[in-house]
Amino acid sequence: MSPCCCSTAACRGFLLPSILLSRSYLPRHPLLNLRTTTTVSCLAPAAATISSLSAPQQRQVGVYVEALLDWNQRMNLTAVTDEAEVMTRHVADSLAVLPPLERAYRARSSTGGGGDIDGVSLIDVGSGAGLPGLILAVARPSWRFTLLESMKKRCTFLEHAVEAMGLSNVDVVCDRAENAGQSLDHREAYDIAAARAVAELKVLAEYCLPFVRVGGLFIAAKGHDPHEEIKNAKSAVQKLGASMSELCNVESMGPHGQRTAVIYLKDRATPRKYPRLPGTPSKMPL
Repeated sequence: MSPCCCSTAACRGFLLPSILLSRSYLPRHPLLNLRTTTTVSCLAPAAATISSLSAPQQRQVGVYVEALLDWNQRMNLTAVTDEAEVMTRHVADSLAVLPPLERAYRARSSTGGGGDIDGVSLIDVGSGAGLPGLILAVARPSWRFTLLESMKKRCTFLEHAVEAMGLSNVDVVCDRAENAGQSLDHREAYDIAAARAVAELKVLAEYCLPFVRVGGLFIAAKGHDPHEEIKNAKSAVQKLGASMSELCNVESMGPHGQRTAVIYLKDRATPRKYPRLPGTPSKMPL
């Protein structure tokens, strides 16, 4: 496991469309502040902040926020009902995983640690309201995204949001992770699997790792202190064919002030018996 560090001026401010957020909400601290025991620095790409998105991309984010708050009145998509809070707790929080994710991916790709990464395929497992998948799809239009969600009502919202935002790089799949993970269309078909606030890590690993190709990455956005979860998930992760790659502290604008990006490398193929039948991973974790 390697630590990572990010502290750069590119992370410092994000500007939102004025219709969504006034200047009083501008953060005083970097979006990311990844620390390490060494002095090695991982520079965050500028596109990890909302202000560096293009005007059309910022409008897409605005359309998403408007749709989320509108549909949230009719179904349970988020506990957050304020536009500014959606921006900080959901949008900025989703973008915050990009710097450690891209750095880890570059380190294991032919780009050799530099240059753009095009054509990456990412599956957002348990996408819910489309977080982080829809926000990442705006920031990385050259990537392909699959939003996996088991609840039909939420899938209907996701399909609406994709159309309203004008996204051509997103597919919505309405199915359980246990079923989709055994499908030839999805099994070990993605460069990256990502999940945010879905389940405990040892359960999440069984949901996500079957989707990742050998050599790909699984990234989980966790709370400020996931070390006990990581310890409890070690055996499950090994059984599923992966190993710890990086653990990055992400300075979040959410209520707890910090999240952790837990990144695993898929070393070998996941045994065919995983994922197990629907409901089994949560009832009987590995």
